[in-house]
Amino acid sequence: MTRFTGYIGKRLPTDVIKKLEELKEKENTPLATVVYDSMFENQKRADELNRPCCQDTGVIQYFITAGADFPYIGQLEEILKTATLEATQKAPLRHNAVETFIEKNTGTNTGSRIPWLDWEIIPDDDHCTIEVYMAGGGCSLPGAAKVLMPGQGYEGVNQFVFDVITSYGVNACPPLLVGVGISTSVETAARLSKKAILRPVTSQHPNPDAARMENLLEEGLNKVGLGPQGLGGAASVMGVNIESSARHPSTIGVAVSTGCWAHRRGTIRFAADLSYQILSHESVAL
Repeated sequence: MTRFTGYIGKRLPTDVIKKLEELKEKENTPLATVVYDSMFENQKRADELNRPCCQDTGVIQYFITAGADFPYIGQLEEILKTATLEATQKAPLRHNAVETFIEKNTGTNTGSRIPWLDWEIIPDDDHCTIEVYMAGGGCSLPGAAKVLMPGQGYEGVNQFVFDVITSYGVNACPPLLVGVGISTSVETAARLSKKAILRPVTSQHPNPDAARMENLLEEGLNKVGLGPQGLGGAASVMGVNIESSARHPSTIGVAVSTGCWAHRRGTIRFAADLSYQILSHESVAL
């Protein structure tokens, strides 16, 4: 996990690279084309020099889906804290953990409740899937959540997403991956919005109406024309992913999380014998 955490800071997942290549091919604005060229040059240099592809390596978050029978479940919290400490030294990763109210950087990327661990336990299973996410300052800035007034409905969801992205999206290094959570309250919607940006860029919600909303939001946000790095162009977003839950009949909680163009996330799956498979990146040797 030390090696995998460090690796995530250096190389983007395969689906993100493919999407950026697709957006570059569709671009006909000269400045936007130059910006895309610089992004790919940046990735090339990160590979050659074995360095992080963005200087802001974010706050480390781990999203854990563990079988109840996974034999190391009780040790995972300490394992992932150690992995964060070691990756900070060896990758290296920028020191991004500042203790709130004390206002002191710990210098280790660890601190109170950091690295952040999000748990989901699966009965009758002995595997463990860990998703690593680096929450940088820019891509975290547009994060927002609210509960809509009764009667605002799905139009209110759309309006909220557009308000957030048109107000703050330019600060998050477009093209963005936009995650939308729809639930009852702000905290459940916010969690789902973050889970949404952990999904592959081209994936779709299993409900056809939700998938249609994803497509319409993507189409509409791209017409805003933020372009790469917010300098104008054909695409504002790489995609829009929606995650939802059942909700209270009178409320719709909605939240937005965003991933920047350098969307640093990775997924690794362990079996009970600790053999593993990397799901997010092709041809990886740790």
